[in-house]
Amino acid sequence: MSDTVELGMVRQLWRLLEPVHAVLYYAPEAFAEAEALGYATDERWPSYFAWRAAPLGDASAELVTSTFYSFRPRMVARYVPAAWDVASADKVLAARMRAVDRALRTILGDRIDSRELAEAAELARHAATSANTAGRPLAAANAALSWPDAPHLVLWQAATVLREHRGDGHIAALQAHQLDPCESLVSFAAVGAAEKDVFASREWSDVEWHAAADRLAERGWLGPDGTATSVGIDGREDVERLTDELAAPPWRELGAARAGRLAELAMPITMAIVSAGILPRRSTLGLGR
Repeated sequence: MSDTVELGMVRQLWRLLEPVHAVLYYAPEAFAEAEALGYATDERWPSYFAWRAAPLGDASAELVTSTFYSFRPRMVARYVPAAWDVASADKVLAARMRAVDRALRTILGDRIDSRELAEAAELARHAATSANTAGRPLAAANAALSWPDAPHLVLWQAATVLREHRGDGHIAALQAHQLDPCESLVSFAAVGAAEKDVFASREWSDVEWHAAADRLAERGWLGPDGTATSVGIDGREDVERLTDELAAPPWRELGAARAGRLAELAMPITMAIVSAGILPRRSTLGLGR
């Protein structure tokens, strides 16, 4: 039997581990830690930009815009570099680990000390530490951080390195298909990944959105009604396939048997997080497709 990890497994592992990472952005414990640092918590964006960008150091708006890609530059500039006036990146990193620790302890309960979680953490860390981060700034920044000791935090950090590794590769795939940040969202909405209003969270104006749609229509990606043509559907499928291919090396290093075992172990952890009700039912990632 081949020990090669297929692309379907690569995507499945992303879907399973993404909720583990996303706890940071939605858990009440994360908002409490953000508020203690001094961030406004009436919306999630002040803490989101701080939490996610902190591995880059006290990053500029330009750097965050580049690495986050799909956000409107004016939106990023509203939160960065102001985030570092509230708390330094080092303080944010310490607080985000406290937030994740508290949140996962609440969600997972007795499972925190289970052998299964420890095994999942070991497998995920093996994949994460084998990831080549050349040309992948967010993955590299997270991979450079010290590893925690507790298994649930190891699992979270591994999930974070691997999702940012995939995300950096996704940007490369979008650029390879000549999709700029706004076009990437318009084309994704057009294939039904999520409703257009979900993508409004990135704050592109109607003028910018329609201009991006016009550019895609000129390329044959969109029809008169704004939905994807066969060219657009194929184009987005090519983007996702290339994203999977670029994300595959760490999982192929782990091997099919151990990757499958991680998927088995991660399922109840992910289901516990989903069942906690803290994650949004719709997102720009298209996880529900």
